[in-house]
Amino acid sequence: MSVFGFLGDALARGAQAIEPFFGTAATAVAIVLFTLAVRAALHPLARAAVRGEKARAALAPQLAELQRKHKRDPERLQKAMADLYAKTGSSPLAGCLPTLLQLPVFFVMYHLFSTAGGGLLDHTLLGAPLGGHWSQALADGGPFGPHGLVYLALFALIAAVATWNYRRARAAAAAAPTPAAGPAAAPGMAAMGKVLPLLSFGTLITVAVLPLAAGLYMVTTTTWTACERALLQRGRQGEQGKQDKRSRQGEAVAPGPRSAKERGIVTTPQ
Repeated sequence: MSVFGFLGDALARGAQAIEPFFGTAATAVAIVLFTLAVRAALHPLARAAVRGEKARAALAPQLAELQRKHKRDPERLQKAMADLYAKTGSSPLAGCLPTLLQLPVFFVMYHLFSTAGGGLLDHTLLGAPLGGHWSQALADGGPFGPHGLVYLALFALIAAVATWNYRRARAAAAAAPTPAAGPAAAPGMAAMGKVLPLLSFGTLITVAVLPLAAGLYMVTTTTWTACERALLQRGRQGEQGKQDKRSRQGEAVAPGPRSAKERGIVTTPQ
């Protein structure tokens, strides 16, 4: 038996266990609960990825300064940046490995709910077949038919999460120091930073073309990711805000030239 067949059978048995509580929607609920359980198990890797992002962000001001200092000498800039990474024990790709380690798990889950073993796609959610597609729901009763409303609810949730992600990403980019560029910078990082906030909106297309079971998985995992990153990055944003506040206060109370008395110079009357 393949891993997909094994997981499909396990999900089917889980759905049977909770059927007295959720009735015909038990399989759909089992998909959601299984997705949440897997994402919770992967949470340590997500924390490691965010720690790597924080390490890169902490070095951003120093990297930007090196870029300004050595902008006319690429070789010296590359060496200075490499020395900084070696000194701090970081790298331009810090946090990428934990993210990459999660990808095989996401692929397995995506494939499971797209082709589903164990008869998962034979069940329904509020009457809409888990193996059905949005096009079939449109043909059966239109976008506001019984089946179409299930998809509209998923689209609305995905759109809300995608908008939240986009606004958070724009705000974080505006508050972040100007990143360094140059030979030592990770290739394509600038372009990736512009594209990533928009990827959540692509989930709308994914949900529209995949079976409903896979759509449930995509909605659940996307929502988990948004909430998880918001919580993990909350401390980083709070620390950055405190640093900015201290910096503004320091500028506001920056002392001017001290008087002769403050400098310890004693004068005698003439």
